[in-house]
Amino acid sequence: MIIGVVGLGLIGGSLCKAIKANTEHTVFGYDLDSAINSYAVMDGGIDAVLNDNNINECDYILLSVYPKATVEYLKEKAHIIKKDAVVIDCGGIKRGICEQCFEIADEFEFHFIGGHPMAGLHHSGYKYSNATLFNDASMILTPKDTDDINMLQDVTAFIKSIGFSSVTVTTPEKHDEIIAFTSQLAHVVSNAYVKSPQAKVHKGFSAGSYKDLTRVAKLNENMWAELFMLNKDNLINEIDHIVNSLVQYKEAMMNDDTELLRALLKNGSDRKKEIDK
Repeated sequence: MIIGVVGLGLIGGSLCKAIKANTEHTVFGYDLDSAINSYAVMDGGIDAVLNDNNINECDYILLSVYPKATVEYLKEKAHIIKKDAVVIDCGGIKRGICEQCFEIADEFEFHFIGGHPMAGLHHSGYKYSNATLFNDASMILTPKDTDDINMLQDVTAFIKSIGFSSVTVTTPEKHDEIIAFTSQLAHVVSNAYVKSPQAKVHKGFSAGSYKDLTRVAKLNENMWAELFMLNKDNLINEIDHIVNSLVQYKEAMMNDDTELLRALLKNGSDRKKEIDK
């Protein structure tokens, strides 16, 4: 097949390289930065630059750009996308993308599926992309419906062929609800945690717990702000949950209530053990 990839950052670049490393498919790639396009051709990450003249050859198009840019790109290119082609976005939220893109796909008679590869690094950009990023990772898919079993089977087979170990199918609504907890809240907490005055003098006093909690504090503020705002209802709900829990720990200590503090800690520890089963 011919696969088009739009956006050659960490995820898009890694998709290109994974496809090239694991399949015989041809890969056309495009990034707004023409220097990255040229470099991706030179290092073999893509076979050619994706453009208006060859996009209609693509059987699959993977969109690895910011949510709003995903919708804008699809609106602009919909009329030249091959009928029955499969377009999959790879963004971190689904409702804001899928609602509009499902309609565009229906109008121009191709397939659109929301996607979210559950892999990444705390670095960004094509230079950090690699062919093994998705090995043993999960891909979340949010199709408009699950009636077209054959198409979903084909998409699943393609995704697994490039290294993903599993595919999870859900709705855009459920995806955004859960991802607010598993990803977005973690980035908010990590980013806020390093604002303590002690962060500047932590060297020599920190070990694994500090590293674990601060790993995702360094982030792309433009991308994450867009993701947070497009999923703010779910994320605010998760922030409220953790704030309420933190207040309970604080009040137990302020009231010298060791028994309550012990109970809160045990409850959290037991919850983790239960989740890990």
